[in-house]
Amino acid sequence: MLKNLQAYQVLQERRIEELKADAYLLEHTKSGARILLLSNEDDNKVFNIGFRTPPSDDTGVPHILEHSVLCGSKKFPAKDSFVELLKGSLNTFLNAMTYPDKTVYPIASRNAHDFHNLMDIYLDAVLNTNIYENEKIFLQEGWNYNLASPEDELTYNGVVYNEMKGAFSSPERVVRRAVLNSLFPDTTYSNESGGIPDAIPDLTYQGLLDFHTKYYHPSNSYIYLYGDMDMEEKLNWLDEAYLSHYDRTEPDSAIGLQSPFAERVDVVTSYSAGSTESETDNSFLTYNAVIGTTLDKELNISLEILLYALLNAPGAVLKQGLLDKGIAKDVYGSYDDSLYQPVLTIGLKKSNLESKQVFLDTVREVLERVVRDGIDPKALLAGINSYEFNHREADFGRMPKGLIYGLQTLQSWLYDDQAPFMYLEANEVYDALRTKMKEGYFEQLIQRYLLDNTHVSFVAVTPDKGLNLRKEEALKAKLKALQAGLSETEVQELVQRTQALADYQNAPSTKEQQQAIPTLSIEDIEPKASVLHQTLKQADGTTIVHHNLYTNGIGYLKLLFDVKSVPERLLPYVGLLKSVLGYVNTANHTFSDLSNEIHIHSGGISANVSASADAKQFNAYKANFEFSAKVLYSKLGFAFDMIEEIILTSKFDDSKRLYEIISQLKGQLQRSLINSGHSAAMGRSSAKHSAVASFREAVGGISFYQWLEEVQAHYEERKEELADRFRELTGIIFRPENLLVSYTADDEGYAGLEQRVSQLKGKLFTHDVPKEDAPFKPVNHKEGFKSPSEVQYVVQTGNFIAKGYRYTGSLRVLQGILSLDYLWTNIRAKGGAYGCMTGFRRNGDSYMASYRDPNLEKTFKVYEKMPQYLQQFKADEREMTRYIIGAIQELDTPRTPHGEGVFSLECYLSNVTEEDLQQERNEVLGTTESDIVGFAPLVSAILADQYRCVIGNENKIEEQRGLFDETLDLIRY
Repeated sequence: MLKNLQAYQVLQERRIEELKADAYLLEHTKSGARILLLSNEDDNKVFNIGFRTPPSDDTGVPHILEHSVLCGSKKFPAKDSFVELLKGSLNTFLNAMTYPDKTVYPIASRNAHDFHNLMDIYLDAVLNTNIYENEKIFLQEGWNYNLASPEDELTYNGVVYNEMKGAFSSPERVVRRAVLNSLFPDTTYSNESGGIPDAIPDLTYQGLLDFHTKYYHPSNSYIYLYGDMDMEEKLNWLDEAYLSHYDRTEPDSAIGLQSPFAERVDVVTSYSAGSTESETDNSFLTYNAVIGTTLDKELNISLEILLYALLNAPGAVLKQGLLDKGIAKDVYGSYDDSLYQPVLTIGLKKSNLESKQVFLDTVREVLERVVRDGIDPKALLAGINSYEFNHREADFGRMPKGLIYGLQTLQSWLYDDQAPFMYLEANEVYDALRTKMKEGYFEQLIQRYLLDNTHVSFVAVTPDKGLNLRKEEALKAKLKALQAGLSETEVQELVQRTQALADYQNAPSTKEQQQAIPTLSIEDIEPKASVLHQTLKQADGTTIVHHNLYTNGIGYLKLLFDVKSVPERLLPYVGLLKSVLGYVNTANHTFSDLSNEIHIHSGGISANVSASADAKQFNAYKANFEFSAKVLYSKLGFAFDMIEEIILTSKFDDSKRLYEIISQLKGQLQRSLINSGHSAAMGRSSAKHSAVASFREAVGGISFYQWLEEVQAHYEERKEELADRFRELTGIIFRPENLLVSYTADDEGYAGLEQRVSQLKGKLFTHDVPKEDAPFKPVNHKEGFKSPSEVQYVVQTGNFIAKGYRYTGSLRVLQGILSLDYLWTNIRAKGGAYGCMTGFRRNGDSYMASYRDPNLEKTFKVYEKMPQYLQQFKADEREMTRYIIGAIQELDTPRTPHGEGVFSLECYLSNVTEEDLQQERNEVLGTTESDIVGFAPLVSAILADQYRCVIGNENKIEEQRGLFDETLDLIRY
């Protein structure tokens, strides 16, 4: 019960059993701030302050402001306070996010002292930001004119500017923006909150300040506290330290509703394609419908389930109907409920504008037939059970569940002050839908929202090969004309402003500014390392790694089959097989029925290929084909039955189905290569010197993607060979001697597992097969992959164990220092890249990488100077403590029971013991300044071989092709 809260009015109070939480909705009387509390026993505490921030143009002012307010405040004036928190906090989450109509600043921590510090710093950042005193924050984070000397070419730079150039290099981002523009011409959703690169330079410094003044006020705020804490103490502090200093205002930030259309709107626009990509079969066609509002909970949950049954389940009726027309290589569905008015999209990928009418006619024909004949009840039930399982499990991976709950509150709270708890409770909806699905409810939804709805649009986004080049040339011409029109005095002023910004970026915050940021002490850190929940057992000669944990009745099963003996020529087929098994017909089920059965009776069964480097033997690793299942304890037998059926009876002779899978997988990989180019480049570069990385590259990296391109392009000649290779592989992989089992559950859940393992082993393949273990051979070959991107992902890798050095936990401290100090200053702040990172792994593999980087050679030069930086490194005891705390935070990320099992298994596969974890932790805690200085030779050794890979703008790579042994096209078809 909340008692002593004179500054607040309690508006609602309730118990939410689904979260085991007491919930309160309050209003701060003086400032008008809205506050929501979820009090429970979760020690991973969460705080969030969000603001409704509707943009009125495409300059990205909400996004630039999100970056800018974290660059120092009145109470915490260090210019890089956000980075200081990343360096030296025990946070379990620390970030900020811009959405189409809101900006949020969430933090989480299990340490009470740390949690309070983070709250204080974030509140001061958003309410008392230093942007009013320092325009250079805006210039660095938003955009600036860059002119180092009068002889140079004038350019634009800025972190958000380059981030969004990278974001809009993705055709999917172009599609989403075009869809929102088509459906919401008269509301804030017609504006890009992240910023469109061409429009970002239209934002003025004054415009940024005006936006903050208007919207970053407690009257426009949504404050959220979750977890095990003294809520009264936090609320009283919040009042005294911040909210009582503000009087209520009327920010006028309400999100308006778009009036429905009388008829469909049609839009055609384009995206930038690579110079070698075909313009045929490369368009996106979408049919988009506005569905009610997000304040209708049952409707929104129902639409997610309907989308699953119609489009997202394997063999879903609408998806299959469109694929069967042969007008696209992939079909997808999405439901965007991050908006006040959610949007359902039916989309084609790898299609052509000429297929527009067939697409629209097919959508209508299939939907009318479904309304007339009824939706497959198994597909609906699978969707209901799948969403309910995920809701009850509440496993969000590394994201604290309290954070996710906080974001869910805004799904309704942002649009109705009295409805914040709506999406926290959903069990009764799933129960109701099981009844309603028998009464034609879902068919009625199709009729109303997809067939009779006139608030819809058709949006086509077609490839334009020359678009990037034309945009670059137009921008150069614009800036050249601007530069030519400047007087000598104006040119000199620009040079001076460029230098002044560089001076600001080069100058560290003063010691006094840095010390204003509160820090923990080493004594606040738990000295003991994580316990491995790992008991080794046997079943008929097969090892079972049992992770004995309380899982609330859910068993997490992994069946791992060793693939180290698979011949090298077959490795790409292994990478494809993981996407085939479970998605083709079996002896007892069509692939559609198989998916429905799995999701009706479990939380899902999936296949994957993994590789784990040995921590103690150089360039040794384990590689496995994995089946993972999430089931209630009572359904463990079902999981084994399904996996057995998939392994032993999958049919590979449906060439049409295999082609659909290949096309879908190729599209997924292509998106990943463009959106996460740093990861792809790291994998490719590391594969030149690392055996484990070479395996990963073969089954899922750039080489696998390009192999898949070839398979698709010559499918008719290769389809029979594909089926033969899959049959050959199942006999090589799924054998008793290859099996390892991992199971996360308590003793009750474990009962019966060994018997099922023995039964499965008796049915696996035992015929003689050839074995091959080809030795790994390093090769140094620098590559530049040209892509339809406006920015670069610049990577350099190496291995320090190969050079005679050993792994130590102090390398985790080094990683934080280089990533958040040296690289952050030189690549992000000064260079304008959105991200930068470095890492040093137990097996010696190391990397330096940039993300959405406007530079190329300049970034490699930054890497080259890392040893010099380390030789001159100095840090006092307080600074070293912060670096150590930041490294410990990485080690202490909270894990769900499922996550604990995954971590424990990875340690087993990597040959890492509890003693190793403790030694690593001791080394982190004992790291000194001299240790960091002493790493200069190790970093020099990593850099010496110059293993390099870049993915980026084709013109930039061609201009600097001397950096590479070879330049190649990333996407060729």
